[in-house]
Amino acid sequence: MAQVRKTTPSRKVTTRKTSKTTARKTSAKRNAARKGSKRAAPKRWSQRVTKESDALDLKRGVFKLTSPKKIAASLKSSAEHSARRKAGAYRSALSMLTFYINRAGKTLPKTQRERLERAKEELKRAFGRE
Repeated sequence: MAQVRKTTPSRKVTTRKTSKTTARKTSAKRNAARKGSKRAAPKRWSQRVTKESDALDLKRGVFKLTSPKKIAASLKSSAEHSARRKAGAYRSALSMLTFYINRAGKTLPKTQRERLERAKEELKRAFGRE
C-alpha cells in the first residue's frame, strides 16, 4: 500500500507502509540466522583485538597522545613489558601502531595521521633501527 502526500505543489513524496506481519517475519528471519550460527561475530572486532589480542597490553589513550615521541615511548614500554606478545618487541609495537592507523581509515584526522606516522619514525629510533 502506498500513500502519496503532497509537500509542495511541484514535488510528491511517496511513503510506504509496512504491515506488522512483514516486520515480524523479517525479525524472525534475523533471529533464526543468528541462532543458526554457533557464535555471532563480535560487533567491534578491532576493539577486541586491541584489548585482548596476544600483541600488546597498551596503556589507555596511547594513540591520542600529542607527541610522537611519547607515543613511541609508550608503545616501546608496552611491547617490552608485555608477556602476551609472540614476536619481538619492535615488531609488535610497530604492528599495533600500523593496525590502529589502518583500522581508523578515512575517519582519522589528517593531523593525527601525520602524528602517528611520525611516531613510526620515532619508534624506529627508539629501537635503534634507523
